[in-house]
Amino acid sequence: MKSNSIILENLSIEELQELIGSTVKKSVTELQQELESTKFTEELLTREETCKFLRVDSSTLWAWTNKGKVKAYGIGARRYYKRSELLESLTLLKK
Repeated sequence: MKSNSIILENLSIEELQELIGSTVKKSVTELQQELESTKFTEELLTREETCKFLRVDSSTLWAWTNKGKVKAYGIGARRYYKRSELLESLTLLKK
């Protein structure tokens, strides 16, 4: 069985800081690459997809669009919503 333990007795504070820093930096870089590779942020959603995404009725979506709470984009009679803008329109509720 392989052990993933680190013996801290022989490490200086500087070596420990370097070890932690490089591990955190590597993890952050991997996360950034993963987020950039998933191009869901500019995905356009139809009305139906937006209602499912937000778990609301179409009348609620219509009202939010008219009030300016969410932005809609259109081509002819079709309406589309950007996933990134829907996520941005969410607000934190205080207890």
